[in-house]
Amino acid sequence: MCGIIGILGRDAVSDRLVEGLRRLEYRGYDSAGVCTVHDGLLDRRRAEGKLDNLAKKLLADPLPGAIGIAHTRWATHGAPTEDNAHPHATEQVALVHNGIIENFKPLREALQARGRVFTSQTDTEVVAHLVSEKVEAGVDPVEAVRTSLKEIHGAFALAILFREHPDLLIGARLGSPLVVGYGENETYLGSDALALAPLTQKIAYLDEGDWVVITRDKVQIFDKDDQPVERPVTLSGVTGALIDKGNYRHFMLKEIFEQPVVVAQTLQSYLRPLEEQVALPDRDFDFSKISRVTIVACGTSFYAGMVAKYWFEQFARMPVDIDVASEFRYRAPVLDPGGLALFISQSGETADTLAALRHARAEGQTIAVVVNVPTSSMAREADLLLPTYAGPEIGVASTKAFTCQLAVLAALAANLARAKGRLSPDAEREIVKHLAEAPAAMNAALSHDSEIEALAPLIAPARDVLYLGRGPDYPMALEGALKLKEISYIHAEGYAAGEMKHGPIALIDDNVPVIVIAPSGPLFEKTVSNMQEVQARGGKVVLISDAEGIALAGEGCMATIEMPKVHPLIAPLVYAVPVQLLAYHVAVVKGTDVDQPRNLAKSVTVE
Repeated sequence: MCGIIGILGRDAVSDRLVEGLRRLEYRGYDSAGVCTVHDGLLDRRRAEGKLDNLAKKLLADPLPGAIGIAHTRWATHGAPTEDNAHPHATEQVALVHNGIIENFKPLREALQARGRVFTSQTDTEVVAHLVSEKVEAGVDPVEAVRTSLKEIHGAFALAILFREHPDLLIGARLGSPLVVGYGENETYLGSDALALAPLTQKIAYLDEGDWVVITRDKVQIFDKDDQPVERPVTLSGVTGALIDKGNYRHFMLKEIFEQPVVVAQTLQSYLRPLEEQVALPDRDFDFSKISRVTIVACGTSFYAGMVAKYWFEQFARMPVDIDVASEFRYRAPVLDPGGLALFISQSGETADTLAALRHARAEGQTIAVVVNVPTSSMAREADLLLPTYAGPEIGVASTKAFTCQLAVLAALAANLARAKGRLSPDAEREIVKHLAEAPAAMNAALSHDSEIEALAPLIAPARDVLYLGRGPDYPMALEGALKLKEISYIHAEGYAAGEMKHGPIALIDDNVPVIVIAPSGPLFEKTVSNMQEVQARGGKVVLISDAEGIALAGEGCMATIEMPKVHPLIAPLVYAVPVQLLAYHVAVVKGTDVDQPRNLAKSVTVE
């Protein structure tokens, strides 16, 4: 989603603002801009496209000023043009905004009726005019913001400057994250700690409805009822070193190769190797009374939840519902008392998932959250926090966050099974053993990178690609198709292998590559049978399996990708690697922007 950074500094801030925006590029964006206050002026530079375009403008026409705000925009209202780029400004006020102002149309119409002139198509400009109108009428800027916040509905994080107050920066959040950073005689605002990493690690996270007044003398935080509050200042632990590509061509490739390490780090918090037991960070949590699990997530996190459904039902014999977050509330779900609502999110700020969480809480559900940002909104609102330890994920297409989610969900399934009396000590020891083997098996999968790279030119010319799998490999087929769509822009679909004959097989011809995910095991023969139906109709099959599976069914395939032989429990973690690498190398062949694919955002903080 969009990125915000603001600095009330000691000297010129424009260069540091742009560097802050670079740390937010991973969120995805289509335009960017900077505004500072100097010599009684609000001075802006904005540009469509990549940050380099903005940097060139600033090089040709620098911005002085020791206070400023900056923004990377992902278009919601209005096309990605310079006029629609942030910051938006009037004569008196400039601001940047993440989120959506839901009632912007009636507000805009009322402001226009009072003579206000708009220069963009965005919802954001409404807020600039609301505040400016009051300031121009002689209202104090702090009071102007306070009353304007009462008039707007939706989700927002705001950072606001004032032409006549060069030592004042105001921020506010509702449904979209915003943090305050404390430096040496400087103060900062940012969308997240990563934006402020080289500036400071002393961070205060604003709560829902908070707004903050920053001057050279102090920082005052107010809650949703406009009462002064203190928010704890913590050390973020985030450094600029964590977002270095190193020797890798793209962040996505670096993050794919980090998976054995970060999955091992994550499992360290969930396994007790000496006792050969699975444990949760919150060891006092009682699962024995949980009667039903409802899993809610979006995108790749939803596919992690689909895999977890197989595990929960297999190990714990627990009834499980799963829903995409954007649909969950709107089907009026029936949630039994005593149920566990499990929310999965990389960022912990996804708007649809956060809204679903609050709906489930209102329905009396116990809330568990699997999240990669332990200070996020979802994490703070959970009864049970289940952190992943993937580290910052910069590539928009999720890779290491996904496999860390799978690791946590496998451990959670085992905990649930033990609490329900469905898991013997011997079976638990086997689960611990296999989970501990996952990082090494993922590392072995990564050793096939070069052969997957060699295969990519055969897939890149395709207009359509199908992915097939059975059991937990079905969600992996869906995830493989999503990855290919996201970064290569090739149309791809994932199917349960047995469903091919119920319609999708009509799509098969010799121009359609079919990626089959089929580790040897109980479902292998049935999957191969469906694969042979594809081959009989001229489909070009790429079989991803272990040596045993390839020996049995590899003949006649366009290509095979050999994976290590692993227990079915950890197969989803291992087989995530080749589908990620295949999508990556196909996108590189096609020359797309791998880390920042078009139209996508890292954290979708609007519905």
